[in-house]
Amino acid sequence: MTLLAKPPLSFWQIINMNVGFFGIQYSFGLQQSNMTPIYSYLGANPEEIPLLNLAGPMTGLIVQPIVGAMSDKTLHPWGRRRPYFLVGAILCSICLFFMPFSSSLWMAAGLLWILDAGNNITMEPYRAFVSDKLPPQQHATGFLSQSFFTGLGITLANLTPGLLVALGVLNANARSDNNITYTTYVAFLIGAVASISSIAYSVWTTKEHPLTPEEIEEIKRQPRGLLHVFTDIFSAFRDMPRTMRQLGWVYLFNWYAMFIYWQFITFCVAKTIYQTTDADSEGYSQAQLLTGNLNGTYNIVTFCVAFLLAYLAKKVGAKNVHFLALLAAGLGLLGLPYLTNPAWLVLPMIGFGIGWASMMGTPYVMLAGSIPPERTGVYMGILNMFIVLPMMLQTLTFKWVYQWLGKDPALAIQFAGGLIVVAALLVLRITINPAAAKAPVTLRGGGH
Repeated sequence: MTLLAKPPLSFWQIINMNVGFFGIQYSFGLQQSNMTPIYSYLGANPEEIPLLNLAGPMTGLIVQPIVGAMSDKTLHPWGRRRPYFLVGAILCSICLFFMPFSSSLWMAAGLLWILDAGNNITMEPYRAFVSDKLPPQQHATGFLSQSFFTGLGITLANLTPGLLVALGVLNANARSDNNITYTTYVAFLIGAVASISSIAYSVWTTKEHPLTPEEIEEIKRQPRGLLHVFTDIFSAFRDMPRTMRQLGWVYLFNWYAMFIYWQFITFCVAKTIYQTTDADSEGYSQAQLLTGNLNGTYNIVTFCVAFLLAYLAKKVGAKNVHFLALLAAGLGLLGLPYLTNPAWLVLPMIGFGIGWASMMGTPYVMLAGSIPPERTGVYMGILNMFIVLPMMLQTLTFKWVYQWLGKDPALAIQFAGGLIVVAALLVLRITINPAAAKAPVTLRGGGH
């Protein structure tokens, strides 16, 4: 089958195509820092938090591979991937708008399910979009520019409540009738606007790589229907590249740990910095703001180092970069609970930010050259199943692990750090496709 050559894009064209990732990650950042406090304000206790966060892994498990497989076979005037961007962004914006108005735990949990479904509808076609659009030598730049926007979006999402307080716009402990702080309201309303506007910008400025007539005819010949979508997913599992199978083991430890961090960091700093476990106390409100600042800090590091990691991936190899980045993240979490001065918490967040930047881009670089182009969507969906399966496992098992840890949130954070160190060691076992390993990394200047 004849494939149309993919012309290299300028640096700014790559930036334009990935601006939509900013909105996706702004939404994700709001979840990271605010869902645990929202649940706490609505009456949840720490043991219930993992189960209430089941939405993310469950929707990811169901939605990502299905949407990925469907987008591989979509023929639409706007392209294969972009229609999914818009549908997902609209769902996200609606849920972000209504989330702080939740009047009960189950209303908040229900909105989170729909919000995560919207994020997942957008996410996997977006990963495939980069692979579709860019030639192999620019994959590292494309995927790690998504790390840049991941860092930027989550940074602003996490810092917004603290900035509102610092500027005197709102009081940190001022709350609505449902006990949710007004800073949370404003942050989620901003997120609703950011989600739809950034996606719309990328859809408007970047067209998809055109399919050849042969590719179009091949898609038309393929059977339709949900049954065939599942058949495609199962056959993709059967034919999965070795590199991808090995990444699955890294993801198991890596993402189990990340879910622990997001769920328990507020509880941890509330105890270690403010000496409180009472969700109604002013100290807990301060811990929520500190969590936003910490998450903002590690995401500042993420968008600062994203393109440096792309350069290093060229020089020393993506596998080595990912190993060192995960090791820095794991060691940072192991040391975090020992620091009782908020100012010193920037140190573990530097390591964690480097690890997060690598998590969001380097594995896709490592996988480049191993995935058949016509099945990019389904394989991107399956790769992200490797993210959500550990998260789902965490929601179902961590209640007992937490009890084993003496219900100590500081030990929970250190447990997460240990798991990330294990993930770093497993990176060393990965076999990289030679074509992917030799693909040069190119950053091109220039305009649109």
